[in-house]
Amino acid sequence: MSVNSNWYKRGLRDGIPIGLGYFAVSFALGIAAKNAGLTAVQATVASLFTNASAGEYAGFELIAASAPLIELVIMEIIVNARYLLMSCALSQKLAPETSIWHRLLIGFDVTDEIFAISVCVPGTLNPFYNYGAMSVSIPGWAAGTCLGVVLGNLLPANIVSALSVGLFGMFLAIIIPPAKENKVIAGLIIAAMTLSFAFSKLPLLSSISSGFRIIILTVILSLAAAIFFPIKEEAEDAD
Repeated sequence: MSVNSNWYKRGLRDGIPIGLGYFAVSFALGIAAKNAGLTAVQATVASLFTNASAGEYAGFELIAASAPLIELVIMEIIVNARYLLMSCALSQKLAPETSIWHRLLIGFDVTDEIFAISVCVPGTLNPFYNYGAMSVSIPGWAAGTCLGVVLGNLLPANIVSALSVGLFGMFLAIIIPPAKENKVIAGLIIAAMTLSFAFSKLPLLSSISSGFRIIILTVILSLAAAIFFPIKEEAEDAD
């Protein structure tokens, strides 16, 4: 018990900066949820079970557009597919005797940031480290979303509209640094923006719902990047 307690405290300590960052970022998601017509309770529950900025924002946008449930499910699977890869990688750091229940609980909240601090832990990873990080990151994400909805209901419409821009600023902060370092990523971003605009204007394609347009573009661009610009394995680079 003392070993698990120490691991939990360690994860709790490392998770505090993540929780604070999540609180700030998810505030903009709360504004998006408010614009989609969700209540503070509904948005908070959504954030408790979906710790993914792109995935949750896409979900709110589809809810606002009254998209079919199947469209919402497909979109979430595609947008959050990277977490499956992270979970597989993280499972390699767990001791072989780690129970399936611990693995499922860890997999519930494999975010980019928690994955990053988990893989940096030397040696075998104790599940209670992740539980500690999750104890502050999940409430931070949910609380920020809730506050965004509450303030969105209290503030004037023009201020809420201005705050909505904050979410796009967050996405720009995510895509610009890697685009500056990698020309392929920069090209894919430009192609995505161009094709998205074209899809919204072309006669036949514009009739497709916005959710399925995003799904189609995501699959096409991801497949094209994988075929024409594959990432070499580290072992190959070493050879």
